[in-house]
Formats: sequence, C-alpha cells, structure tokens
Amino acid sequence: MKIYADLHIHTALSPCGDDNMTPNNIINMAKLKGLGAIAITDHNSCENVEACIGAALESGLIVIPGMELQTKEDIHIVCLLSSIEKAYDLQEYVYKHLPSIKNRPDIFGDQIIFDSSDKIIGHNEKMLLSSTDISFDEAFEVVKGLGGLFIPAHIDRDSFSVLYSLGFIPDYLDIKVLEYCSEENKKLLFNRGMISNRYRYIKSSDAHYLHQILEWDEAIRIENIHSENDVTEILKSLEI
Repeated sequence: MKIYADLHIHTALSPCGDDNMTPNNIINMAKLKGLGAIAITDHNSCENVEACIGAALESGLIVIPGMELQTKEDIHIVCLLSSIEKAYDLQEYVYKHLPSIKNRPDIFGDQIIFDSSDKIIGHNEKMLLSSTDISFDEAFEVVKGLGGLFIPAHIDRDSFSVLYSLGFIPDYLDIKVLEYCSEENKKLLFNRGMISNRYRYIKSSDAHYLHQILEWDEAIRIENIHSENDVTEILKSLEI
C-alpha cells in the first residue's frame, strides 16, 4: 500500500497560522487534495494534535503527532512522534525550555486551542515563536529518546534552517531525513556540495493556510505501509 503525505502543517495554534487552520478544515482539505497522512507540527507545542486526531477519526486520514521545535540556534526541527502520549512528553520538555515571555496576539497573532469539533477551548499564552534553550544536538537526543523522527526543516531556506544557521549538517548525528521546499533549491544545494545522497529528502508544505497544503502529486509518497492506522510503521518507512 502507498499513501501520500504532507508532514509539516500548522494549525491556528501557531501565531503565524491562519485562524481558518482548524482541525476539521485541515482534515477536509487534506482529503480533498488526495492525501493519506498528515503531520500536525505547530511551533513548540502539540496542543492541537489530539483535536486533529479526533477530527480525522471518521475520515480515514492518518494524523501523525508532531511539533516544529525551534532550537537555541534558531533552527526549526520537524519532530514526529508515534503517539499523542510521546508528543505530550516532548511538549512538557519543550515548555520547560521556553523563555518566560507571554504572547502578544496584537503583534504576533492568536494561539488558538480547539477541540475536535473546532470549538475554541482556550488560547496558549506562551510566546510559541521563541527559540528554546535546547541545542540542535540536544533536541536530536531528546526526540530519538522518545522514539521519534528528527527532521531538520526547510533546509533550502535562508532562515531557521540548519544550513543557514550552522552552515553544515552534523554528520556525527544519525539524521536520516531532511525536509526541503523547492526542488530547484535542493538541486542548488547538491551542486554546492552542501547535501548528499546519504539522506532521504521529503518535500513538505509548512502550511500556515489551507490552500498551501500539498496536492497528492507534490506530496511525499510513502510505500510498504501495511496498516492504515499504524503511525509507527509510517515513521519507520520514512527512515529507509
């Protein structure tokens, strides 16, 4: 069995996410676009993951628990976990390492928490766009310790990427997967010798608006999936 996936999607919990990025809107748009799996990856938080999983129960769409963690080097990492419990463990760790700064919705945008029917049940008051004091290497160890998948995000961008911040991808870490946004930019990185064939590359949308969610023909194809609801199986297949 093969499915198509977009593994980097924000809800309205991310202050830079559109208020229309509710659980049911995201699930319905992903289905319309022919996807079989998505990952919910809000900035430094997992508080809308469970609502999205609930909204997807009758849809057949697989929702992978995730987070876009921001390290102290200002590097964005897509962290994918096998269960909501593991996601909450990561969230607890990350919250301890965020600075004690409150969000300013008038400047940065709302950070909305939903239930599975899109009802607003709260607002996160932490400044989720802040960098944590977690290093890139430490983040790798924490995510791996939770059995998760550690994916440096949008490596082909000139901000919040490992290549922009460090200038290289640490080869002493057992990183398996890298995320990119543009095929043209990825080719440029190959030509410059900044990346190599030792990694698997996935294209994700980093969607903050519904229309940005990838169509099936742009999304990553995941093969050799035997169970439609086995997130662990999907994560393992991505590392092959």
